[in-house]
Amino acid sequence: MLLREIRNIFHSELDTLYSKDEVTSFFYILTAHYFKLERFALVFEPNLVIDKDQETILFNALSQLKKEKPIQYITGIAHFMDMDFKVNEHVLIPRPETEELVRWILEDKAGVDTKIHILDMGTGSGCIPISLAKNLPNAHVKALDISPKALLVAKENAAVQGVKIDFQLADIFDYHTDNVQRFDIIVSNPPYVREQEKSNMQKNVLCNEPGLALFVPDDDALKYYRAIVHFATRNLNQNGSLYLEINQYLGEETKQLLVQNKFKNVELRKDLYGNHRMLKGIKK
Repeated sequence: MLLREIRNIFHSELDTLYSKDEVTSFFYILTAHYFKLERFALVFEPNLVIDKDQETILFNALSQLKKEKPIQYITGIAHFMDMDFKVNEHVLIPRPETEELVRWILEDKAGVDTKIHILDMGTGSGCIPISLAKNLPNAHVKALDISPKALLVAKENAAVQGVKIDFQLADIFDYHTDNVQRFDIIVSNPPYVREQEKSNMQKNVLCNEPGLALFVPDDDALKYYRAIVHFATRNLNQNGSLYLEINQYLGEETKQLLVQNKFKNVELRKDLYGNHRMLKGIKK
């Protein structure tokens, strides 16, 4: 079958669910991932033919896209900080705002040549600690998650990227270190989406990404942040930094948690879309 004919089928089947540009992007992501074809392959070879096995792969992917399964879960790959990370239904798909949080940390630590001890609380795919370890050669990085299956994904990603991370199976609400362990940076992208916000979320997120990593009760939306801030007050070094990805609708409330716990230079930062999504405080 001609590859361009399958591209046309993708549009006829998916253009009512997604924008035409998205559908085109999906098609080329799949052909690049499965067949190593450049995006402009059909420009130079418009009559390119694929075999039956290749057809089956594309039509299976088409079927999943019709069910609004994220393209990253179909290919098993998400792009983050110029790296490819393995993802599956046990971990969240890394997002641009999380990359902005990582870049904030890297900006702050640019040129630091002393040992930096970092803890990521709720690591998921491992995208945050792996990116920090990759870009901060003097960093000793620890990461924890409550999900054994998420940690398996994170460990595989760390191995692929060639970085050493101390992964631990642990609950944010019940995590303790020995009295000697202190950190220069604690970072977290914990669950923060309130149940009431589900109606505003896309179906592909609601039906595919792990709810354990997304949702919090309406009446206790800051439960993870309270636990993280309490831990940070006891386990950050003096002048150590706490970095958080936050719910854009609860920026001031989350900021007050840091202020009330005597963090200094507390800064609420907007993402590229103008939403309050990042928070930083320094331990006095």
